[in-house]
Amino acid sequence: MRAAADLIVARPEGLYCPPGDFYIDPWRPVERAVITHAHSDHARWGSAHYLAQHDSAPILRRRLGEDITLQTLAYGEVIDHHGVKLSLHPAGHVLGSAQVRLEHGGRVWVASGDYKLENDGTCAPFEPVRCDTFITESTFGLPIYRWPTQAALFAEINAWWRANAEAGRASVLYAYALGKAQRLLHGVDASIGPIVAHGAVEPINAIYRAAGVALPPTHYATDAALDKALLSRSLVIAPPSAGRSSWLRRFGPNPSDAFASGWMLLRGTRRRRGVDRGFVVSDHADWPGLQSAILATGAERIFVTHGSVAVMVRWLGEQGLQAQGFSTEYGDHDEADDAAPRAQSDAVVPDGGAPDGGTPDSA
Repeated sequence: MRAAADLIVARPEGLYCPPGDFYIDPWRPVERAVITHAHSDHARWGSAHYLAQHDSAPILRRRLGEDITLQTLAYGEVIDHHGVKLSLHPAGHVLGSAQVRLEHGGRVWVASGDYKLENDGTCAPFEPVRCDTFITESTFGLPIYRWPTQAALFAEINAWWRANAEAGRASVLYAYALGKAQRLLHGVDASIGPIVAHGAVEPINAIYRAAGVALPPTHYATDAALDKALLSRSLVIAPPSAGRSSWLRRFGPNPSDAFASGWMLLRGTRRRRGVDRGFVVSDHADWPGLQSAILATGAERIFVTHGSVAVMVRWLGEQGLQAQGFSTEYGDHDEADDAAPRAQSDAVVPDGGAPDGGTPDSA
């Protein structure tokens, strides 16, 4: 199904645009890399030049190095590179996340990166971009995945935190440091008690605040203003790795813990995590969201990357669309959810390599 002059092809280094001579989210160092967002499975160290959306710049510099060569664009700003018109458009995933629109020779392609449709208030909301060919993720590309509304989600989290606070137990909520943690902070009821942010989370909070995102006040666990009584009423936002550290001891002998992930919808995932509660929340689109986003592009040709590729390709074919998979290495960033099932795929690879079976990222 590959056309002779595709605007994006799969190469060993990543997704490559031949006429523009650049890569999108390459997994190996290249000369020119266009980055959709700052999660480390999409933004990797070593490339000579980077291009990304303006709001992602401080996160990329923090993660890849202050000295990287980085060009940024505002959403909707168009540049011409070797005759390819390139622009970035909101993906709604995390701060600065973007879809990459390419126009060349009368054709329009869009590479979505990772995205979600519901506006969570912490980043520019997803905007569908009309195109001929659309490259979509499919992390949660199964009909079982349907997310609760923001209101229902935070009513559940606040009730759990409030009950723990009244019982004198700290509430430890595991969430990825970039994106998920800030989404949770933005939505919780800060009047219930103090909020403690892990040392991996607080620097990202500062970047979000500097970008104008409203987050409640947060403390480090060592803050002298927090005595044992306050710590016992606190909500603690920490990355999953903190659950294996002695850092948790400062919150008393019996804190209640929970994990925030789309995978909490699966029976048995919470048990494998060994936590008291699981909250279904993801920075990726659910099954209806994927369907809606893809159809809104008007694209007749769809490439599907990481996740439930085979199921999504089959559904798209049933809608009368041309669909196949792209082989990628997305899904293994430094906070990868080791409880998440490894996706199986029978993807057709457009430019060599093995079918994609990567684990989900920042789910």
